[in-house]
Amino acid sequence: MGGLAALAREAGHRVTGCDTGVYPPMSDQLRQLGIDLTEGYDAAILSQAGFGPDMFVVGNVVSRARLADGRPRYPLMEAILDQGLPYTSGPQWLAEHVLQGRHVLAVAGTHGKTTTTAMLTWILERAGLQPGFLIGGVPLNFGVSARLGQGRCFVIEADEYDTAFFDKRSKFVHYRPRTAILNNLEFDHADIFDNLTAIERQFHHLLRTVPAQGRVVFNADQDSLARVLGQGCWSEQVGFGAGVGAQSGFSADGEPDDFAVLKAGETVARVRWSLTGVHNQLNALAAIAAAEHVGVRPADAALGLSSFENVKRRMEVRGVLTREGGNITVYDDFAHHPTAIHTTIDGLRRQLNALGQSSARILAIFEPRSNTMKLGTMTAQLPWSLEQADLAFCHAGGLDWDASAALAPMGARAQVADDIASVLAQVKAAAQPGDHLLCMSNGGFGDIHSKLLAALAD
Repeated sequence: MGGLAALAREAGHRVTGCDTGVYPPMSDQLRQLGIDLTEGYDAAILSQAGFGPDMFVVGNVVSRARLADGRPRYPLMEAILDQGLPYTSGPQWLAEHVLQGRHVLAVAGTHGKTTTTAMLTWILERAGLQPGFLIGGVPLNFGVSARLGQGRCFVIEADEYDTAFFDKRSKFVHYRPRTAILNNLEFDHADIFDNLTAIERQFHHLLRTVPAQGRVVFNADQDSLARVLGQGCWSEQVGFGAGVGAQSGFSADGEPDDFAVLKAGETVARVRWSLTGVHNQLNALAAIAAAEHVGVRPADAALGLSSFENVKRRMEVRGVLTREGGNITVYDDFAHHPTAIHTTIDGLRRQLNALGQSSARILAIFEPRSNTMKLGTMTAQLPWSLEQADLAFCHAGGLDWDASAALAPMGARAQVADDIASVLAQVKAAAQPGDHLLCMSNGGFGDIHSKLLAALAD
């Protein structure tokens, strides 16, 4: 929604908004754009002098839910409905006012959407296509999460989460891409999907919107995506990953930070960059395959990736404390699904090994904050997701399930606390020179990164 507000502002509209607990980097971006933000959803805002929007754009956090005392959780929305004021969803507004007439390149998947969208956008930018984009994070190459762009292409992060309380379709069915990336597909969003089959059905709805002259770029290593494609696909299909075979699609040969890009088994490019992890290698292949569809040669795409700077909160180094015997490094990462946590830790471990620091310790500090994790749907996967961490620290405040029991298989390697102050105390007592402190959350995490740096500096 912050990125959408940025697009509306760039298009010349006066934009205001309301939300709760907005945190960086989006809060910083809104402030820099001069977009006024009201804390909370009080209906009194409607009576403010000079306040009379032409349209209310409603995010999917808003619902008709009520508090224990019977009051509406979102009184502003109730007032909008009562007064018959105009409203729409974010994806619908985008479809009607931004995406119409553009060549939309949509990036879908359980993991890696933000990073892959940023990669693809940067490739097109370096190729001179001046793309518009909407990304669920702030790519460091651009410094903003959204822009209209001067070219025909528009790159968008395509989320499978529902659109709004009045439109329960996945957001991405509104975008009608000509180029669609299906990065991967696992069970997530347990608050709105009953099982993986339900999510696969939504992904197939997305495929139904891609034209015959369009291209579907898919992860050939995923059985779930094979099932989606098996339900019917009317567009060109281009696979990526180890499973494409020698006859078609894109694959990689080499380490994640320096690898050859193969198309149909023939080397067509080479990527050399600072990113690590097999997941980023796969993200790169997807972005290269999608860019090819709008005329960017794989060799040029790979050259563009050589200057890709990643996205804020993706293995972002928040600070380094100098210590005798080895520096302590604090990272911030958006990982919250068990697979993403596992992949993120694996990427850091590989990076340390490549630097000759195989004995360096990784301290994983995380909070199960997403709706799926709060429901306890994936607690059994937590020990696996943290298996490459030397120590794990879980912020369990507000959970309805027993985090200590879920992490019991890790024994003394895992600690649990109900508040940020206690997590800080646990980490401070355990941290040693040379450690890498990896903080993972899809929220602000109580600004634990800055607090850790301050606590360890004492």
